Amino acid sequence: MRSFRRHPATVNAGSMADIAFLLLIFFLVTTTISADKGILRQLPSDCPKIEDCISKIVERNILRINLNSKQEIFIEDKIVELEEIEQIVKAFVDNNGASTCDYCKGERLPESSDHPKEAVISLSHDALTKYHLFVSVQDEITKAFYDLRAVYIKDKFNKTPDQITDEEFRIVKKAYPFIVSEVMVKRD
Repeated sequence: MRSFRRHPATVNAGSMADIAFLLLIFFLVTTTISADKGILRQLPSDCPKIEDCISKIVERNILRINLNSKQEIFIEDKIVELEEIEQIVKAFVDNNGASTCDYCKGERLPESSDHPKEAVISLSHDALTKYHLFVSVQDEITKAFYDLRAVYIKDKFNKTPDQITDEEFRIVKKAYPFIVSEVMVKRD
């Protein structure tokens, strides 16, 4: 008599590792990895003697921009919209209050900066200020300096910003230095 033994059905899994490997390669190749966004800034070099790096700044040469926890923007204690920042910064930096700047086109207001080389933008924010607002304000400040530098490049070198040499760019940076002080206001 014959006895029939039933063997359980099996699946040949020999090529499963190959298939899994191919799927892994496929997803690695087709997936895009998003780049992190941030603020492109070069930090100042270390100052060996603090006394040499600290200078007295006249109050009228400081433009104070404050961001509070309610996501409001204050410039000199007045609420402003994000879109207004660029024009305010440009007018402040290019003011020529001391009448010593031969390339400035400002209105020479007594309450604004004396010279672009002395203008300081002080950006302070609350601990609860949203990162998006902080970056947006930084962008507006950067746009203001870019526009001022572009006009200077056009007037002095008769070129566009992408046509100047490194040496010419150093001259432009000396004419309109990007001086921004960032401070976070601590909450008690």
